[in-house]
Amino acid sequence: MAEQFDLTVIGTGPGGYVCAIRAAQLGMKVAVIEKRDAPGGTCLNVGCIPSKALLHTTELYEEASSHFETFGIDIGKPRINLPAMMRHKADTVDANTSGVEFLFKKNKITHFHGTGSIEGPGKVVINDEKGDRQTIETKNIVIATGSESMPLPGVETDEKRIVTSTGALELEKVPGKLLIVGAGVIGLELGSVWARLGAEVTVVEFLDRILPGMDGEVGKQFQRLLQRQGFTFKLGTKVTGVDADGDTLKVFTEPAQGGDTEQIDADIVLVAIGRRPFTEGLGLEEAGVERDERGRVKTDEHFKTNVDGIYAIGDVITGPMLAHKAEDEGVAVAEILAGQAGHVNYGVIPSVVYTSPEIAAVGKTEEELKADGVEYKVAKFPFTANGRAKAMLAKNGFVKILADKKTDRVLGAHIVGRSAGELIHELCVLMEFGGSAEDLARTCHAHPTLSEAVREAAMAANDGPIHM
Repeated sequence: MAEQFDLTVIGTGPGGYVCAIRAAQLGMKVAVIEKRDAPGGTCLNVGCIPSKALLHTTELYEEASSHFETFGIDIGKPRINLPAMMRHKADTVDANTSGVEFLFKKNKITHFHGTGSIEGPGKVVINDEKGDRQTIETKNIVIATGSESMPLPGVETDEKRIVTSTGALELEKVPGKLLIVGAGVIGLELGSVWARLGAEVTVVEFLDRILPGMDGEVGKQFQRLLQRQGFTFKLGTKVTGVDADGDTLKVFTEPAQGGDTEQIDADIVLVAIGRRPFTEGLGLEEAGVERDERGRVKTDEHFKTNVDGIYAIGDVITGPMLAHKAEDEGVAVAEILAGQAGHVNYGVIPSVVYTSPEIAAVGKTEEELKADGVEYKVAKFPFTANGRAKAMLAKNGFVKILADKKTDRVLGAHIVGRSAGELIHELCVLMEFGGSAEDLARTCHAHPTLSEAVREAAMAANDGPIHM
């Protein structure tokens, strides 16, 4: 007889493994299926975690190169040891993926290696690398297969010279000239890594702005900061082709609305125009699972597909493609299957760009509030007026809070600055409980800290900040 489970999760990225662990905690017999050698999906293996290891290393290198002398630290000119940097990245990945393996064992989750496909409600087939086939029976199935890099039409990646984010994490030397197609989060983060190590970085973006979807003012100010760091931007421009015949890549561009062709030479081209849901080989059509026009699995508010017993979470469904969004959905669907009231508040999901300085945001942008016809007020405070930021030579950036004009309830927050990804969370908690800017302004903050800038921005929403 086929082995039977209460829940089978296909994919062990942040959404999948968290869903499995929460379901096991709630008393279910759980199986997970993963085609990679290690769990963790794109995020832990070739995405969030390894990129942050490289970003941190190169930030330290930049700090040592630019600021140590000012701080009174004399070490001579630092040199980057690329193989050692890559070993640290690999060790970081191994530590995280082995941690997930430990959690599977701790929670008595059965881990199948192979590719999972749905034969119908309650039945999943696993095909391993050897070609062996195994069928398991399960009361419920959660699809958590994540996403993959979006290809650029007419440009073929080889992960050596024309790369996706995966190849950009494995470069064997610092490129002299790096051209990035797409001015989104992934492109700017990886561009920052190689720019700090000496690469000449050019970003080509189809739209007329960087970081589409983020607050417009944030995008404009951040673009200026990146230009000071050596980035060149060609906005409103599209890549029409790449000639890889010679030692140097020839990248052909033209204005987004049409016009004369321009050639840009590059050593490495990074294609970072977005990601798309990965649903290949899952048997969704055969199982009758509906998808939308963008290939995403259709679900209701309880993550259930049109087929009983089949659910989906994370990048394969609608919403921002963020690991923490997938994690919250994983917890929610596990709790729903256990008869509890699992829920995700999509209005309070933070997003972070791990550049230097960082960008963090939660809630509405000014553009969204204007489109919705909401009357709002804008409150800002710069890090140039923050004592801790001055001491750290981290004065670039600001905190921006958007609050309802009548009620003072915080509707959105945007931070550009050192540790923005950490600072954003007190605003997340505030918004989760429907708090006002005054609530935050009247909350004592330790001095001297960067978080005081967040409080001062909240003060600016009403009577005004103290230190500006």
